Amino acid sequence: MRAAFPSVPAESLDPRARKMLVFEILIVLGLSLGRSGVYAVVELLEKATEGPLAGQTTTLNPVLDENPWFDLTYQLLGIFFSLLPVALVLFLLTEPGKSAFRRIGFTFEKPLRDFGLGAGLAAVICVGTLGVYAAGRALGITTALVPAALDTYWWTLPVLILSAVRHAVLEEVIVVGYLFLRLRQLGWGTPAIILTSALIRASYHLYQGIGPGIGNFLMGLIFGYAYVKTRRVMPLVIAHALVDITGFVGFALFGPAIGIGN
Repeated sequence: MRAAFPSVPAESLDPRARKMLVFEILIVLGLSLGRSGVYAVVELLEKATEGPLAGQTTTLNPVLDENPWFDLTYQLLGIFFSLLPVALVLFLLTEPGKSAFRRIGFTFEKPLRDFGLGAGLAAVICVGTLGVYAAGRALGITTALVPAALDTYWWTLPVLILSAVRHAVLEEVIVVGYLFLRLRQLGWGTPAIILTSALIRASYHLYQGIGPGIGNFLMGLIFGYAYVKTRRVMPLVIAHALVDITGFVGFALFGPAIGIGN
């Protein structure tokens, strides 16, 4: 397999530069998905002390305020501020003559290829997610998921779509695009990078139960392999957004009527 990421060879980094790069990775993860992973593990442990996971419910997009206008305001603020770590990593990856967007393939240069691959990945992940969720519920290791619990307003569906895109951009840019490039610079091999990325992805979904953790670990392996092959994060963002939009909007429109989440 050809080198996955053209970057600074590990041997060219002096000890101080390597240490600074490690600190940078830890800070970025500590401000974003690594932090979420720690909280998710603690939340899972708390839920385990409260009773069987099968009898508990996790809401992914809850109401944030009883007043609809303040609810909308809080929803939009949450989406905006959660994307700041993405701006940070794009800033950190920008070098003279090197666009961060181009370095990780977060561009619209290949729309047909990106949307085609993204749609294909989304279909695979959607089917797999339903299977893992059903198995997790049957085994009692997954909480009942409520993808959307927002009240019905004119802004409900647009906010759910924005929330889905937010998750897609945040996760794929940081846990794939940024992390793969930086770990490659530290001299990590491709299998180790894919495995580490998948484990981090699994960790911050554990608040939903063991099942979603396993499902997202498998998703991380698939996405990591796809990124190594294409060197583009955009198809992953598209796939992730499609999966979440299907879940969030689909539940908001049809979930309660057909009993999904029970």
